[in-house]
Amino acid sequence: MSRRRRIFLALAAAAAVFPLGWAAGSLRADKPRDEMMELYGLFVDAVEKVEANYVRPVNRKELLESALEGMLQNLDQHSSYINMGEWQQFRKQIEGKFGGIGIQVGIDSDTGRLRVIAPMVGTPAYRGGILAGDLILEIDGHSTEGMSSDKAVEALTGRPGTDVELNVLHEGADQPITVKLTRAIIDVPSVMGEDRRKDGSWDFMLDKERKIGYIRVSNFVQSSGEDVRKALDELNEQGAKGLILDLRDDPGGLLSAAVEVADLFLAEGDIVSTKGRNTIPKSYVAQKGSPYEDLPMVVLINQNSASASEIVSAALQDHERAAIVGHRSYGKGSVQNIMELQDGNSVLKLTVASYHRPSGENIHRFRDAKVTDKWGVSPDEGMEVKLTPTEYRDWFLARRARDLPALTKLGAPKEPAEAPQSDAEKAQENKEKSETKDVPKDEKPPTDPTKPEPPKLVPPPEDAPPFVDKVLDKGLEVLKSKMDAADAPPAEEKKAA
Repeated sequence: MSRRRRIFLALAAAAAVFPLGWAAGSLRADKPRDEMMELYGLFVDAVEKVEANYVRPVNRKELLESALEGMLQNLDQHSSYINMGEWQQFRKQIEGKFGGIGIQVGIDSDTGRLRVIAPMVGTPAYRGGILAGDLILEIDGHSTEGMSSDKAVEALTGRPGTDVELNVLHEGADQPITVKLTRAIIDVPSVMGEDRRKDGSWDFMLDKERKIGYIRVSNFVQSSGEDVRKALDELNEQGAKGLILDLRDDPGGLLSAAVEVADLFLAEGDIVSTKGRNTIPKSYVAQKGSPYEDLPMVVLINQNSASASEIVSAALQDHERAAIVGHRSYGKGSVQNIMELQDGNSVLKLTVASYHRPSGENIHRFRDAKVTDKWGVSPDEGMEVKLTPTEYRDWFLARRARDLPALTKLGAPKEPAEAPQSDAEKAQENKEKSETKDVPKDEKPPTDPTKPEPPKLVPPPEDAPPFVDKVLDKGLEVLKSKMDAADAPPAEEKKAA
């Protein structure tokens, strides 16, 4: 869609919406009635000319909905118009009745296409090789150009067991590839460690000699705060003296979960505040009393750390509670409200406020934001670690190779201890085996499509890149330096000695 057309649609839609405001008695002094009438007349004139002269017959309602979509897309990628059918679909997704492929997407400001913010660990997208930063060019053969993130979610979700085909361009690649994925119920633990124990549980102690813990949060869900606290309690019992909190590729989630996690490490002060033009400002403040308020720590972020992960890292950075290592974050710090329209069957999902870090700086990267503007979270001075697209892909593939076998073992049902079989039971078992031996494959009962397949064991190829994590290595270097400084005797004691 050309810029000229987007501007026209936005202007026309604004004119269409203004009369609704008059009917509700909400006319503002700074928007004179004459100006809005003029804009409304412009819109009506345009609609009439399109209806009369376009090469094919057009639907007036579709014109209006396109105008609304154009207006909202021109604001930011998170605001959208949702019509009756889409609203019913949206509500079903909220109620958890639909499956998906396990990714979060946003709109790429340069191309207008869908960009993957992050695939969720262990999901069909993760297993299928979808990477953070990928551009999704097509969904089931339909172009994503101009598609809103809500329409993308509608296209990607569906009944578990059904397939969806994506045309994907990896970052740094010349040609797109086609990836076919099978939808599943998405239910992935959000708090993980670096490695698993033999029983499948996460081992959160990364460096047993230096007593350095490692907690990885893949997304912020309702249980994340409690799960991080449990991991910290486990590390505390093992005598942890430092912590790496890994928020890389974390697309965010619940604000409440972000506040809970940040509060575990802060004794006082603001965690985050929300501010909008027509909303009541609200601040979330840390509560004293956590036993982990003085634990030396480093937070790892990258360009795919968004929303809730930015809230946590910004709060810890502004209070000088943790060193931030990695790459500048995504810049998604906005609050959306669902507003019902007059027909009662459609809604606006509208950005009404943005998140602000304790310093007062804005987290959100607005459409017209420049690289030099203040948004998101940047690593501390001297702690930036940039990865090339190839380095990121190698890291992701190595990480996935370590995750998937562990996920497979964890999801495998435990074999019950076999009781001795009687002669009658053995005879019945042999009879059943002989009856099923000659049954053609296509006559066997189909698998339940609503039951997601467990992750398949995917051993790393022989030529797989070594698991070198440059960001984690830098984080460990910084953390060990902080721990050594904390253990060092004061200058006066050194002089006396």
